[in-house]
Amino acid sequence: MAHIYSKGWFIQRLVEAGITRHPLERRKLQLYKTYVLRNLYEKFVENNQK
Repeated sequence: MAHIYSKGWFIQRLVEAGITRHPLERRKLQLYKTYVLRNLYEKFVENNQK
């Protein structure tokens, strides 16, 4: 289990939402820094939950 709001946590949540690659660059999520993953999480996961 990853620590909350860590890089691994964001990757885990994005994969659960069906996102395994960056939407524009098509590279694996593991290659990106935490702040990029956080922005993707906010854009695709949090907005869909509201």
